[in-house]
This record gives sequence, structure tokens and C-alpha cells, in this order.
Amino acid sequence: MYKYDGNEIIQKLANRGYTSYKIRKDNILPQGTLAKIKNGGNITLETLNTICCLLKCQISDIVSIDITDDEKIKYF
Repeated sequence: MYKYDGNEIIQKLANRGYTSYKIRKDNILPQGTLAKIKNGGNITLETLNTICCLLKCQISDIVSIDITDDEKIKYF
């Protein structure tokens, strides 16, 4: 299962000049997607790619993978 800190992402974006207002105004990401990010919801790889482009980082810089016990049973 992947995890990320939505508040940290929003803060990093703001530090680079991408406030929630600017992101919505410039149609970079939809309002619903911003809400998902803030709440730590599921987002698409396209959204992660957009965030990484804006932050000039790799996905691994903002997302961590934690394998759950259920996933261990299912896949190992």
C-alpha cells in the first residue's frame, strides 16, 4: 500500500509558488483532486507525475510503499 502526507505535498507546492488557488486557477489539478491529496486519498499516477514535475522530484520523494500483512499473504 502506498502512503503520502497530503499536507506536506500541499506545503511543498506552496513553497514553490503553487498555492491551492493558483493550481485551481491555472487548471493544473482539479479541486476534487486537491481535496483527495489533502485527505491522503487515492490519486492517479498522472496526478503524482504532475506533482513531481511541479516539485522537480521523484515519486519516491513523496510516496512510501508499506507492504501490509494482507498483501504479504496474497503476493508472497
